[in-house]
Amino acid sequence: MSPRDPLPSECNDLPVPELPVDGRAWAYFLDIDGTLLELAETPEAVTVPAGLVPQLERLRDLAGGALALVSGRPLRDIDRLFAPARFPAAGVHGAELRLSDGTLRRIAFDPRTLDPARDAFGAFAAANPEIRVEDKVFGVTLHFRRRPDLAAEAHRLGTVLSARLGPAFHLLEGKMVVEVRASAASKGSAVDAFLQDPPFAGRVPVYVGDDLTDEDAFRAVNALGGISVVVGTPEATRAATHLPDVAAVRRWLAAAAENLERGA
Repeated sequence: MSPRDPLPSECNDLPVPELPVDGRAWAYFLDIDGTLLELAETPEAVTVPAGLVPQLERLRDLAGGALALVSGRPLRDIDRLFAPARFPAAGVHGAELRLSDGTLRRIAFDPRTLDPARDAFGAFAAANPEIRVEDKVFGVTLHFRRRPDLAAEAHRLGTVLSARLGPAFHLLEGKMVVEVRASAASKGSAVDAFLQDPPFAGRVPVYVGDDLTDEDAFRAVNALGGISVVVGTPEATRAATHLPDVAAVRRWLAAAAENLERGA
């Protein structure tokens, strides 16, 4: 799915998600920034609140190991944030996967093909020092949270680069970021891949995310009869349910764990 596709649901009309019961039946897929963690001016500035890692470990254990983090961040960055825990995870929007047994999967990709994006984003950042470029190997991201006045220019640059690089690349437009990345994977394809592998196989997926980059996953989860949860107040979304903020996500996950514990 392209972020430019029309999205059908106004999130203000969406219900709060029901609490899953029966820990054997559900698989949890959780975005990180804006979902588990509050957004910050730069990716390095986010903080992991006390108690979050044990909370996720508890839910993972109650779900028989079927919990994965799904993020635009690389796996190395995910592990840094949640150390010493190492959850099953999808990094760079599904370009790299770590399954529950530690097996790593990465899409076949030549990083040099992204050099035009690295050069153009680098030049843009050099001319605007508060802009930040993040090289994720499988994608290159332009962060402009400190310069929201440059949003239109950043989006134009990303659009031009994506068109120049061709169909093997995809433009992601998120919250104060644009990213040009390999189009061979998405968060939706990451969810599908996990669901083919124990302990996720045969379970109903729950996906919680906050951004346009999560819409592919919402669509995949909806197609499987799962629970799709959008966080915050996007103008429109494919998610079927809604939580208002990160604090509400933490409360919902805690209640889900208590539900599973009672049903164990």
